[in-house]
Amino acid sequence: MLDQALADELEPGRRLAELAPRDRAFARLLVVTVLRRLGQIDDAIGRCLDKPLNRSAQPALNALRLAAAQAMFLGTPAHAVADGAVRLMGHRQRHLSGLVNAVSRRLTRDAASILADQDDIRLNCPEWLWQTWSAAYGVVAAQQMVASMLLEPALDLTFKSDASTWAQPLDGEILVTGSLRRAAGGAIQELPGFEAGEWWVQDAAAALPVRLLGQVADREVLDLCAAPGGKTAQLAASGARVTAIDNVAKRLALLRSNLDRLNLQADALVADVLSWQPPKPFDFILLDAPCSATGTIRRHPDIWHLRTSEDIVRSAGLQDQLLQAAMAMLAPGGTLVYVTCSLQPEEGEQRIEALLSSGAPAVRRPIVAAELFDLDDLITPQGDMRTLPYQLGGMDGFYACRLERNS
Repeated sequence: MLDQALADELEPGRRLAELAPRDRAFARLLVVTVLRRLGQIDDAIGRCLDKPLNRSAQPALNALRLAAAQAMFLGTPAHAVADGAVRLMGHRQRHLSGLVNAVSRRLTRDAASILADQDDIRLNCPEWLWQTWSAAYGVVAAQQMVASMLLEPALDLTFKSDASTWAQPLDGEILVTGSLRRAAGGAIQELPGFEAGEWWVQDAAAALPVRLLGQVADREVLDLCAAPGGKTAQLAASGARVTAIDNVAKRLALLRSNLDRLNLQADALVADVLSWQPPKPFDFILLDAPCSATGTIRRHPDIWHLRTSEDIVRSAGLQDQLLQAAMAMLAPGGTLVYVTCSLQPEEGEQRIEALLSSGAPAVRRPIVAAELFDLDDLITPQGDMRTLPYQLGGMDGFYACRLERNS
């Protein structure tokens, strides 16, 4: 994943770590822009070549991709675009430096006309995702979804207490959902309130599912597949006694670190949800199931290129197992909220239908608008929550369903 790759490059002695903060930020922006707009970028490069580059010319192609990102989307001066691309060639493919220089200059010269002639929606969205989304949500909604994914997302923050007093210090706005939104950019650790543990980064959509559990203050809540811990922090801040389970030690260490900074408490255990047995059933369970994460492409554009339709099938099988395991941990009359950050119906609505059709001892407890700040458009006809990337000025795509175990 891109975030992990960039984090690895910030380790001492790595080249990215040696750059000044401003240069590191620009390097990240370059990579993200290429991944977000790769369809348009490769189309533009193809228009400037007499014939496609062969596989051995991959370094030249990548240099041109970086050049195209700067010329078409970042407004980098023309001379800097060409010079940077040529310098990237180094000694390995010096024989292609002339080609790279010529194509880079043409990209800067023709960027406006190329952009005007491109279909950015269809070029950047993989065909299999486009077919799935247009079938599930309609062509117009799918177009709006992809358009929102091509934009740099804002930074949403969740607060332990009332966020309104932080709008001015953080130069942000308070959304109807209670999240604070500010423009992306700058070092998060240097923002007011970070060191004091007043808030954590969490997309506005990701902050909604916890509300569906209801009043959990002083109640025991089981948080399954909990890392990196945004929802765990919400539960702890609301006064719940949280048991957080995740099967990856490194991710759970990050959860513990985040809770320490926020001065919040939870029992965090490394365990496999499919085999772990709680000492007693829980009245409240949050299952934030692993998924394709297609709802987070705005923030993680590498997902465009990493996921396949086969991944969805594999994820769905695991989600079925996790739902059955979670149901076995739920007390009679208890509430289970199933969550995925996926836009794929196969990882959302279809999983719930499969669970209920299997004879699981549960019923759907439909969500009402008042529980989601009267945002009627976030509620499906079945009474589940479904957020889409173009809603609320831009938010991640989430699915959540609330189930109650039969008494």
